[in-house]
Amino acid sequence: MLGFLLERLRAAADRRLPQHLRDARRGEQMAYEYLRKNGYKIVARNYRPRHGRGEVDLVGWNEERLAFVEVKARKNEDFGRPEQAVDRDKRGRLIRVSREYARRAGIEPERIRFDVVSIVWETPPRIELYKAAFTVRGERQRWRPAVRVSSRASRQPQAKAGEPIRGDSSDPDGSGTNLA
Repeated sequence: MLGFLLERLRAAADRRLPQHLRDARRGEQMAYEYLRKNGYKIVARNYRPRHGRGEVDLVGWNEERLAFVEVKARKNEDFGRPEQAVDRDKRGRLIRVSREYARRAGIEPERIRFDVVSIVWETPPRIELYKAAFTVRGERQRWRPAVRVSSRASRQPQAKAGEPIRGDSSDPDGSGTNLA
């Protein structure tokens, strides 16, 4: 009952938001459901540190790693792919926020990973997950979309290091998605 009331209040508040913010929330919700279906245990949504600068869309455990997930959604790719919007400044903010979260939670930095979920609002929507999308080496960040999982692919090739892995979102329980 309480969940129903909270959902109704959230929907009423969303109607007052500009369209681009409603689309962003919808993308974050879609990413949340996609990640849960694919084995993530989400522990935080829209996490902001105490200092108030920066935000992480989703924080969740995947296997033995704590993944800090940035969600990017676009109506189309006319102005570039959504994941390309995770630029150097955004990566730096994500790193700062993740360090504070990990410090407060007592999690070793070696157990942290940065993932990016890219959504293009096509019919059906295309979702791609970039696991370990970038790394931190000292203060340098390197963008490396090493593992990509797509929800619109029609076949599932064997995983090879550094190559995209594709899944099928029509699989209701997510068991057909190879996240190796």
